[in-house]
Amino acid sequence: MSDRQESVVRIACIQMEPSVGEKDKNVAKSLEMIERAADQGARLVVLPELCASGYVFRTREEAFALAEAVPGGPTSAAWSTLATRRGLYIVAGIAELAGNALYNSSVVLGPRGYIGTFRKMHLWNEENLFFEPGDLGFPVFKTAIGRIGTFICYDGWFPESFRLCALQGADIICVPTNWVPIPGQAKGREAMANILAMAGAHSNSVFVAAADRVGIERGQPFVGQSVIVSYTGWPIGGPASPDAEEIIYADANLADAR
Repeated sequence: MSDRQESVVRIACIQMEPSVGEKDKNVAKSLEMIERAADQGARLVVLPELCASGYVFRTREEAFALAEAVPGGPTSAAWSTLATRRGLYIVAGIAELAGNALYNSSVVLGPRGYIGTFRKMHLWNEENLFFEPGDLGFPVFKTAIGRIGTFICYDGWFPESFRLCALQGADIICVPTNWVPIPGQAKGREAMANILAMAGAHSNSVFVAAADRVGIERGQPFVGQSVIVSYTGWPIGGPASPDAEEIIYADANLADAR
């Protein structure tokens, strides 16, 4: 375990409730919550999957209308401006329009602007009606605070997602997510995804920061319980509430990842 304090990063996972189709409202809420996290000393902020657009689309036309270029679109530009002003790194879920293709993406931004993009590899359920499978692999981005990997929600059900990031030297994996209830889950039991995040962190010796959403959208409930996990596999932030908006924090010495 390292005692080098320059490797300690305050991480914030923002658990919020987007409203499908209300992009301006969602982005404004995300910016306000990022500001709150920065006021508490956060350097790395993770937001949920598709947090600007909402998740449960009715039609392809609706999904495409809510998507935008990454980078260059208004949402990633707003997040990037805030990251520059506050000296932050931000990982956030967004509907990405690339030519005639739509991707469920995670954008990585830093104090100097756009860093990179991940496109969700493992599409879940009706996501296949709207999105193309990711075509960028599992990139790991070298930054001043450490090596950042990212994937999205259902990707975390597959051990290779964690492993491919770890093999590239990731110190932390940031997971924008929209976790839903798992059939057979006992009342009061932690989310299945939390267990998978803990296992992935432990077996690959990486930190994991997963930001989930809450609420019910067009009949689909979400389970919250955002969590920040140490490289040991034990949570060091959260789990958050299953049904309330909140921000969870953890101070992580990223030099401890192996």
